[in-house]
Amino acid sequence: MSNGNCLDLSFAATETEASAGIAQLSKGLEAQGLPAHKAGDVKIALAEAINNVVEHAYADITPAKVKVHCRLHQNWLEILISDTGNPLPGFRVPDGAPAVLGTSIDELPEGGFGWFLIHELTSDIRYERRDGCNRLSLRFDFPNSAG
Repeated sequence: MSNGNCLDLSFAATETEASAGIAQLSKGLEAQGLPAHKAGDVKIALAEAINNVVEHAYADITPAKVKVHCRLHQNWLEILISDTGNPLPGFRVPDGAPAVLGTSIDELPEGGFGWFLIHELTSDIRYERRDGCNRLSLRFDFPNSAG
């Protein structure tokens, strides 16, 4: 893992394929040496980001492929998620403010937590729309002192 390992996966932007892809990526990253203390954070952020692609980027259009490229180094992981769906609103990453909670369980919102979680779990998030393609980059830092 000294100079970095790469892992690439492409799958159809459907709930079933996304779920299988997330599981495959998580197992592959762990096999390549992703620190155990970061595996849960990575899986949650990866699932939220990919599910956003399936649910929102391809809303009202025919789903195509989601491409994921992971680069794992000793102290960090970078994940690039690419798709040809609709761009993020305003061509920018949402702020990730937590959803407003109701006073009872019945009033809890169904969504609104995804971008908040992604912001909380990653070290850096970058987004660009280029040539009809969304490119979302998630970075996770894990210094040697963490353990």
